[in-house]
Amino acid sequence: MTRQSTGGTAPSGITRRRLVGTAAGMAAGTLAGSALGAARKLAPSDRVNLAVIGAGGQGASNMVKLTGQNIVATADVDYDHVLRALLDKTGWISPAKEPLKAAYDKAARFTDYRRMFDTQTDIDAVLIATPDHHHAVAARMAMERGYHVYVQKPLTYNITESRKLASLAAANPGMVTQMGNQGHSGDDGRRVVELIRGGVIGKVSEVHVWTNRPVWPQGAPRPAAVGAPGSLDWATWLGPANVDWGYHPDYAHFNWRGWTPFGSGALGDMGAHLIDFPFWALDPGLPTKVETRHSRWAGGKSLWDTKRPPEITSYPLASITHYEFGAAKGGPLTMIWYDGGMLPPTPPGFPANMSMSGDGGVLFVGSHGMLMHETYGEKPVLIGAGLEEKARKIPRSLPRIQGGMAGHEMNWIRAIRGEEKVSCPFEYATRLNETMNLGVVALLTDQAIEYDAVAGRVTNVAAANQYLSRQYRKGWEL
Repeated sequence: MTRQSTGGTAPSGITRRRLVGTAAGMAAGTLAGSALGAARKLAPSDRVNLAVIGAGGQGASNMVKLTGQNIVATADVDYDHVLRALLDKTGWISPAKEPLKAAYDKAARFTDYRRMFDTQTDIDAVLIATPDHHHAVAARMAMERGYHVYVQKPLTYNITESRKLASLAAANPGMVTQMGNQGHSGDDGRRVVELIRGGVIGKVSEVHVWTNRPVWPQGAPRPAAVGAPGSLDWATWLGPANVDWGYHPDYAHFNWRGWTPFGSGALGDMGAHLIDFPFWALDPGLPTKVETRHSRWAGGKSLWDTKRPPEITSYPLASITHYEFGAAKGGPLTMIWYDGGMLPPTPPGFPANMSMSGDGGVLFVGSHGMLMHETYGEKPVLIGAGLEEKARKIPRSLPRIQGGMAGHEMNWIRAIRGEEKVSCPFEYATRLNETMNLGVVALLTDQAIEYDAVAGRVTNVAAANQYLSRQYRKGWEL
């Protein structure tokens, strides 16, 4: 193992100069490759030429599973942060991440992914693991160039963006797209879908979904700006966000999730993992009505001021969102989302010796019993007499993904090479994402909204439609 110490020699040839190289510095070293936008035909024996946008944090967690491919480029606004993602708690590079560090060493480095797309011509596929507000802009640029894309959840910041990516994917059927909700590839989650579809608990008309998030600043007024670290390109981090906010550590590199210009709150962070299974198993279509109740907005003039402030800066600390799917195939469906650590009420027939996981979970309530599972679809439990025996008779109907949840990234690679079908393509992911986005729209609107899924419009509150899209900073448009 190699030691990284503050102010000392960087590990295995990674120097600070190497880490913080700018796009301008890399332009002259751009590798020759396929023509811009041309899709390269790949065989199962080929290595995929990968670029990653957001190479630290979650991006490093994704890319450590892809070091068998050819990582040709990285784009990140803070390469000191990328370096920290390669270190363990004691400051050493862990053996598991040494191959990633070596791959990053060889890759061209950019601060601004727009420059990467303009100059790097040997890319086959792009993995995007930025804050939410960059997802759609980066994905659109990649898709318009013909690249396969993997985008972390939530797929997009708003509904207009989600529909844009859906349209691009539909127009390019050979493009392999994947959302980063790894539970969709898990064995337990796929069995949940099979059991619900197989009728093990009868007709489901009610679902409860909960999470312990947020675990970041939320329900708080915007802090005063402070100086950004020298390694961070703050203007590029802001990117599409049309706000003139100065840097604060409550935003980057993790806490952006709770701030309205950058993240989607707890619902955006965890909905793709938890709402996924009822949405997949029950196929209810898009919601027809959504209403959110929540704790107080931050920024009021006093503790007694419960009105929403003119400038929404952070999401409330906790919320409950009621979804109605009035056009669901199996009849009307109600789904209720709880965040901020709140749990659903105990339904009749729920065992006294059983508890709901405080971390998060899903409870399906059916006409003949209940099914409960934890986050990512794990540890499903049937509640009701005779259900276990009934479940044993329900056959497998969904393919299992090699490696399960841990194989979600490589499933994308194998699909690119034509070896198997991709787990969570945009065809499905955009509709799931739109459902999540609608919960945020209802929260920001602060009243119940009725939704026309065909038109993609809120029909009862005209002002709510402003939250279906956003304005972009010049040069970062969708």
